Amino acid sequence: MEVEIPYGRENIKIKINESHEILNPNVVAIKDADQVIRYALDNPINTIPFQQFIQNAKKLLIIVNDATRPTPTKKVLKFLYPILSKHSNLKFLIATGVHRAPTEEEYHFIFGEYYEIFKDNIYSHDARKEENMEYLGKSKNGTEMYINKLVSEMKNVIVIGSVEPHYFAGYTGGRKSFLPGVASYKTIEMNHKLALSDEACSLNIQNNPVNEDMIDAMNVLKNVNVFSIQTILTAEHNIYAVTAGDLIKSFNAAIEYANEVFCVPIKRRGNIVISAAPFPMDIDLYQSQKALDNGKHALEDGGVIIVVSKCRDGVGEKQFLDLLSRAETSKQVFELLDVEYKLGYHKAAKMAQVGIRAEMWMVSDLSDNTIEKAKLKPFKSIQNALDSAINFVKNKGKKPHIVIMPYGSLTIPQLTPD
Repeated sequence: MEVEIPYGRENIKIKINESHEILNPNVVAIKDADQVIRYALDNPINTIPFQQFIQNAKKLLIIVNDATRPTPTKKVLKFLYPILSKHSNLKFLIATGVHRAPTEEEYHFIFGEYYEIFKDNIYSHDARKEENMEYLGKSKNGTEMYINKLVSEMKNVIVIGSVEPHYFAGYTGGRKSFLPGVASYKTIEMNHKLALSDEACSLNIQNNPVNEDMIDAMNVLKNVNVFSIQTILTAEHNIYAVTAGDLIKSFNAAIEYANEVFCVPIKRRGNIVISAAPFPMDIDLYQSQKALDNGKHALEDGGVIIVVSKCRDGVGEKQFLDLLSRAETSKQVFELLDVEYKLGYHKAAKMAQVGIRAEMWMVSDLSDNTIEKAKLKPFKSIQNALDSAINFVKNKGKKPHIVIMPYGSLTIPQLTPD
């Protein structure tokens, strides 16, 4: 049987003759996208109508995601444009977190035809520019909240986000636009250290210290007026649902839709898992780790997980790779974490957790040396990696069972035995 695996903007065909199961995000009924967006804007949750929000805002800041997420910002702007085009004091802020600023191509990916119209009013957040930050207090966990000063200066904020499961925040979207989206490097580092907690995992926001920290960030921003627009997409990046209004309540409503799309039942775990990071989540190794983390839920102990990601921009934030390369084994990563923590080390910890219980292999445009530093075994082709994994399992006296996750970054396997 032939199965297609995304690699960059292409699909690679592989042949599988062993027992296997393909996990894709759930197929859901799609309504007209324009109607879905319009309905959300006309029926905001627990806040004033959108047009009234705009009319009350003498200054207006719109926070949007960067190009590492498939958020349909330009589709939402289609509905906002008639009102935004008349606003006299308007700015856009791209919530990069610690990512780099967008390229010219990525600006067009985010804004579409509206880039040329608004480009003089678009700013890219830079977490390392301390002069652009404002101190707003501490969270309950002691995180010092430094947020881009444009937020409090403009005071009225529209957030355009997308909600899907996230490997340590529980879910993307909502409060994440502020922290880490437009927070300082120091604040993000303190927040992400909380990801070392076992409670910081996909689908969990209760007692999740990372999420609690993000909610606290909103509490220190209590004097800022926020109108939230949260999108939920299918695996093909079609709009499934949109929620709007109060930041927290619209986020919570979006979670229910996200679960309908991304939480996928699995009959049995595989001793081989192929988990792909699809475009645009294949931008670098740092982002591609999400495919590894999601794939672990479908993997037997002692098995092989094969991460497939082009990693178009290379490694990304390199701190996690530095930690992994200093450790001789995945287990030793945690010994080094007892000594120090830097931003990105949480990523190394999550990868090492998988490496302790299974083989980690990778197909990527990255150099073999880079992949090996990350404690993964490099392969040049998906087919070659799969064939080698089959032999590996058979040599252990087991019958191969393969779980394929073409949209690994967006799929959360949930075991539901017959």
